[in-house]
Amino acid sequence: MESWTGHEVPRLPGEGVPLRLYDSARQGVHPSRPDGAATLYVCGITPYDATHLGHAATMITFDLVQRMWRDAGLTVRYVQNVTDIDDPLLERAERDGEDWKVLAMRETALFREDMESLRIIPPAHYVGAVESIPDIADRVLVLLKDGAAYRLDDGTGDVYFDISATGTFGYESNLSRAQMREIFPERGGDPDRAGKRDPLDPLLWRGAREGEPSWPGGDLGPGRPGWHIECAVIALNLLGDRISVQGGGNDLIFPHHECSAAHAERLTGAAPFADHYVHAGMIGLDGEKMSKSKGNLVFVSRLRADRVDPMAVRLALLAGHYRTDRSWTDELLVEAHERLDRWRRAAAAPSGPSGEAFLTELRARLADDLDTPGALAAADAWASGTLAGTADDPSAPTLFADALDALLGIRV
Repeated sequence: MESWTGHEVPRLPGEGVPLRLYDSARQGVHPSRPDGAATLYVCGITPYDATHLGHAATMITFDLVQRMWRDAGLTVRYVQNVTDIDDPLLERAERDGEDWKVLAMRETALFREDMESLRIIPPAHYVGAVESIPDIADRVLVLLKDGAAYRLDDGTGDVYFDISATGTFGYESNLSRAQMREIFPERGGDPDRAGKRDPLDPLLWRGAREGEPSWPGGDLGPGRPGWHIECAVIALNLLGDRISVQGGGNDLIFPHHECSAAHAERLTGAAPFADHYVHAGMIGLDGEKMSKSKGNLVFVSRLRADRVDPMAVRLALLAGHYRTDRSWTDELLVEAHERLDRWRRAAAAPSGPSGEAFLTELRARLADDLDTPGALAAADAWASGTLAGTADDPSAPTLFADALDALLGIRV
């Protein structure tokens, strides 16, 4: 599957700053010190609808991680998946009387356009679940032969993962069993499925059903993969047994990231699967949770169609800290446009306050668990000083613009 087109990122003077990130598993901020290349896996979209602001906020978060790593001189290997076969996709296609493959292709293409407009650095590997099915089937067979997975004895051909197989299930989400049991059915799990060893055991392989797409699975029999094993296998194949960061929205902490980590750790014997499990907060609308069921999603493509500057959209999402659940409002977008205008006027000035001092402060703020509110405040202070006309560094406006572009992804 093709990724989107990237853009040139300015090279900044001086040395970048090591990044510190919050790790959900350890529940604290810890240095990110990749040994060799920095490896990043971000869970992508299930393409049954357009890119909404929650998607955009998540992708911007991990774009910042990439930018900070690159600025610190690290080589970055970034992989993102597309869940281009799953129940929600099939349900939406059936509802609309559309071929599920056409729906997936159209929405994935729109997502790529949205990411390009927001200046998200593209992944080196943009991988669909469908193209990964042979590899996934092979890994499910490994788990079966290893005793970490089992078939249901009901003739469906369904295969489940035994969560007791790692001995550490639950370490990543830090949830109690009661909390997991409550969340599991809300996020695609089937705790009441008869024949399972444990209500929390996740599906690895869904045997073929009449009227549903399926693929050859070798000794597994025909079917299609479960959600969690998809990401585990793609990450293992392209990034290795242990990765620097596994990322996504905070709605993926459990069961998705917990289960995919458990799959990977049992397959490789390497634990933890990720040095950092990093999760972005949810975006609401005017104080309410944004969701498809409520019909209150704000789509990036709709904003673009309304001629909203994508840099203002990005800036509005950067105004809150990435880990916080926060709300999107019209006022937030107005403030972002006003801020962007001030920054652009300042960047066009003949001189400004020290550009090196601003770059140092910007790096420090972002290195502290991506403190974007602090980073924006530093840029505001520099712009105010410039527009007041009290500084005389002629190289500062160019450095200001380059730093915003390289580290925040904002083109002024």
